Amino acid sequence: NYALLAASKGYVGVVATSRGKRQSKDAIEPYKYEHKDVYAVIDWISKQEWSNAKVGMYGGSYNGFSQWASMKDKVHPALKTIIPSVSAAPGIDVPMGNNIFFNFPYKWIPYVTNNKFLDNDANFDRDRWNNLENEWFTSGKSYNKMDSIDGTPSPVFQEWISHPSYDTYWQNMIPYKDDFSHINIPILSTTGYYDDGQRGAMYYYLEHLKYNHKAEHYLLIGPYDHWGAQFASSTNLRGYQIDDVAHINIKNELAFEWFDYILKEKEKPSILKDKVNFQVMGDNKWLNKSSLSEMSNDSLVFYLSDHKIDGHYTLVTEISEKEGSTKLDINLADRTKMNNADYYPWPIIKDSINLNDGLVFISERLKKETIMSGSFSGELKVTINKKDFDFAVNLYELTADGKYFHLSNYIGRASFAKNREQRELLTPHKPTTIGFDNTSIICKKIAKGSRIVVVINTNKNPYGQINYGTGRDVSSESIIDATIPLELKINAESKITLPIWFDN
Repeated sequence: NYALLAASKGYVGVVATSRGKRQSKDAIEPYKYEHKDVYAVIDWISKQEWSNAKVGMYGGSYNGFSQWASMKDKVHPALKTIIPSVSAAPGIDVPMGNNIFFNFPYKWIPYVTNNKFLDNDANFDRDRWNNLENEWFTSGKSYNKMDSIDGTPSPVFQEWISHPSYDTYWQNMIPYKDDFSHINIPILSTTGYYDDGQRGAMYYYLEHLKYNHKAEHYLLIGPYDHWGAQFASSTNLRGYQIDDVAHINIKNELAFEWFDYILKEKEKPSILKDKVNFQVMGDNKWLNKSSLSEMSNDSLVFYLSDHKIDGHYTLVTEISEKEGSTKLDINLADRTKMNNADYYPWPIIKDSINLNDGLVFISERLKKETIMSGSFSGELKVTINKKDFDFAVNLYELTADGKYFHLSNYIGRASFAKNREQRELLTPHKPTTIGFDNTSIICKKIAKGSRIVVVINTNKNPYGQINYGTGRDVSSESIIDATIPLELKINAESKITLPIWFDN
């Protein structure tokens, strides 16, 4: 229906399928060849008698990735603009994020490779996938045994997990570093605060502006998930009622308003008042700034105090003269208990969270209304008895009436915290500082009287790799490597920084 929609808007619509699909006799190998194939499709379009040699592309997720991939080597002269939404970035947000492989892409492989179309039966076979995850988790087998447990060899999966660093395998699929410098066409990127592909979309956005300071690149981000930020907004977003002004239809309306602006020299879409356009959740308004850094104009810094009140630790704005530390002990061999199993923000608003899972830090009540706007960051000063570990940081607003509003989160591998391309193992029992900032962006009004809640945890659940800390390839580790429990100490000088917007 993409082609018909384009035709109804006064454009010629062309839909191309990936190598190996439909009548193609090639093997289906996701992500590998789009940087060549999409360029070839654009070239073909530009040479048709019905073409005016002005091509625009739009679409989300894999289609967003494909648009960026087409420009890796060079931008085709006929390509005048792209609208990549919720763009997948292989090696950045799929099939791994912050160098941790997650399980959800595993079921995506048969969905897109089993036949010449899409295998919906396999994709929606929830019993198969749930049973697979639970069997793998309870068995304690290594991650690279996932397909053998499933009973179906998966060469794509095995190829993916053989590249745990962001190496040339991934870099060859999409623009990388200086590749962004030659991308000079106007671009509109869209993503959402609760988009699973937000970090992929933001990778392209940030790298493009880093290597091409004059890029005409617009960003729109709001209270949308992976679907809403490429199609149309939903009134109820995982239990949260979005503001009236947040309602948009990207596929049917905004995309073609942008095409009309670029290709037909009509007015720019009214919602794009500046280069960065973001909706303030709970305040029924949009803010528009010239750069991402201008999303915030102040910050709130909280330290992870070892002082306990009512069974939880405290977030404080000043460090005590008496330094201390908190300690998290995890028995990685114990499969009767999960850690960080509730990291996913669904629902966004909860009546309660598990206060016994991980280290829970809660602030005092905020003395004034605050808008958190941007990506939170952290600096953890830790000592651990392993060579590596995966850690999670979940951020909530605890409202005055006792509701937990999921603001943002981070899951990452400590050994790749400094550089996703090069693993640097930790020295057991030696203090080290781990910084992180690749967290989900959000903009939300936080009410006076609310508290900030930070949960620090390790990742031990059926939804992704389990890092046993030996320093070997995590995909080859198993429960056999879990004889010694993980012991993590977090110094009270560790801090979490929230970006804040204050109206002048």
